[in-house]
Amino acid sequence: MSRRAGSADLPLHGGRVPAWLGQRMTKLGTVITQAIILHYGRDEFLRRLAHPFWFQSFGAVMGMDWHSSGITTSVLGALKRGLTPLSAELGLHVCGGRGRHSRATPDELLAVGNRTGLDGNALAWTSRMIAKVDSAAVQDGFDLYLHGFIVADDGRWVVVQQGMNDGTRLARRYHWLSEDLKSFVETPHAAIDGRNQGRIVNLTDRRAAASRIGQLDLLRDLGPDGIVREAAALTPTPAPAPPPPATAQPDLPHLVMPDRHEVRPGDVILRRLHGALAAAAEAGPRDFAELLMVPGVGARTVRSLAMVAELVHGAPCRFDDPARFSLAHGGKDRQPFPVPVLVYDRTIQVMKSAVEAASLGNDEKLDAIRRLDAQARRLEQTAGGPSLDAFIARERRRSHDYGGRSVFGDEPAPAERTSRTGRAGG
Repeated sequence: MSRRAGSADLPLHGGRVPAWLGQRMTKLGTVITQAIILHYGRDEFLRRLAHPFWFQSFGAVMGMDWHSSGITTSVLGALKRGLTPLSAELGLHVCGGRGRHSRATPDELLAVGNRTGLDGNALAWTSRMIAKVDSAAVQDGFDLYLHGFIVADDGRWVVVQQGMNDGTRLARRYHWLSEDLKSFVETPHAAIDGRNQGRIVNLTDRRAAASRIGQLDLLRDLGPDGIVREAAALTPTPAPAPPPPATAQPDLPHLVMPDRHEVRPGDVILRRLHGALAAAAEAGPRDFAELLMVPGVGARTVRSLAMVAELVHGAPCRFDDPARFSLAHGGKDRQPFPVPVLVYDRTIQVMKSAVEAASLGNDEKLDAIRRLDAQARRLEQTAGGPSLDAFIARERRRSHDYGGRSVFGDEPAPAERTSRTGRAGG
């Protein structure tokens, strides 16, 4: 996985995560984390968090608004709530957050150091330095308001922080990874998410080394007062029109998150969706449920599990259409469809059952989920299926049966089925 993983547009989006969804996000985020660590280890989980496309897909599969900057806050919050009680077991510690929680990060890292034997002062210094780099050394018009620091017992860490630009109503997310980090002031980011705003001041670019040295020389030779006098003596001249913005690394993927709620066909790679649907059908819900020994698992839950399985096992290139992962559990704002609470709960049950068994040495259930992902990737080359619009329409028609819920309330039954009682299995 490359250190600079790409960029994305993240429209600012208001509102709060309702408690009924936040609790489920905590549970699902926790079991997905545990599954990744069991299969691939802590270092790989940190690499996933440092990948902006995977991070966005992670939030989308949890039922958050798939396109918005709110995914950053909600994912970090869910991980902090879910992983903190398991910190001794997993060797992971989630610190920081939004607003006042971000300012508490250094103190939290000192506490982690006291518990683990890590150098808490060094971690706190790192936290402050990273925030300073992205707020001062990278002057791109985004003011930081969120800082999350996830550190492992061996001292490796990932930082995810986010800034907002009130004028453009956009957010930019910055990803840092300790792996192979050689300098805090020269191209240190694992990735930066955000729309290209034209030329910016980025003193962390390796091409800015001479500028960094020159600024230090000026400060040493003239002092602050001397610099002010020299600047005042300059006669301002009109700036020429800037040339088209140059991309330092044009080969990197650029994820554009649109400022709209609905999921459209262009947002989803349809063959991957069809592969998941075909794998769920071929697995056979009855046999799959018997293997996992979780009652009530039906075809709809197995479809969601196929997407969760891809989140655990998929390669980085699989996450360039994060909107697709919103098709697992919908979204809190009813886009692409209301959250199917019954399906969501059974997905959590299946994953929790598989992780608990694997923790005791029985990998059969967790391997079944891995095979589901492998099957989906194999079948996507040949599988057919409904159009995206038809798939979403079907989910909305069945939403009441699946316990559909959004910030607008419970999804009502269709008029022609109000006499029915009970709900179909998920």
